[in-house]
Amino acid sequence: MIMTTTRWFALLALFIVFGSDESFAATDRYNVDPDHSIIGFSVAHMVISKTTGRFTDYTGFIEMDPDGKTVRTIEAVIKTVSVETNHQKRDTHLRSPDFFNVEKNPTMTYKMTSYEMQGDQYVANGNLTLLGVTRPIVLTGTFNGVLPKDPMGNTRAGFSAEGKINRKDFGMNWNKALDNGGLVVGNEVAIRLEIECIKQK
Repeated sequence: MIMTTTRWFALLALFIVFGSDESFAATDRYNVDPDHSIIGFSVAHMVISKTTGRFTDYTGFIEMDPDGKTVRTIEAVIKTVSVETNHQKRDTHLRSPDFFNVEKNPTMTYKMTSYEMQGDQYVANGNLTLLGVTRPIVLTGTFNGVLPKDPMGNTRAGFSAEGKINRKDFGMNWNKALDNGGLVVGNEVAIRLEIECIKQK
């Protein structure tokens, strides 16, 4: 039987609103466990070495179907004042207007916009907002699996991911020149994530 024009448009509208079959898959919310996660970074220092650091205060969640290994949403909010590099004077400088300007910009945020699978890896496109500026960022990572029940009765999931940004793209421009022509702080910042999440009950 030939589909009527009205019915065809109705089905087309449903497809546009709800997307592909993946949109119908059951998803669960997993909240990031900051006690067992790392949001870390590294940046060149005086050309010859790298300074590493991390953020210790953040929230985030992932909506996903772990059986189908599909992800619907990833979002995170990071408090910039929690930056740590194991050096008090440097951390104070990082919190100043020269870098994170934590009084004016107390948080930075991330939100995934899309992803694709490349073999066993997830390549996630998202938006990072830092210093009031939003720029795209690509994170490449792996889904490390699900622990159905931990000693406290929680269901846990784990992820690892890496990416990079140019801090100048966000207006973080402070630097000093070295006598040899190099710079005190590199512009490219490498990001490393080790994320453990707890399924929301």
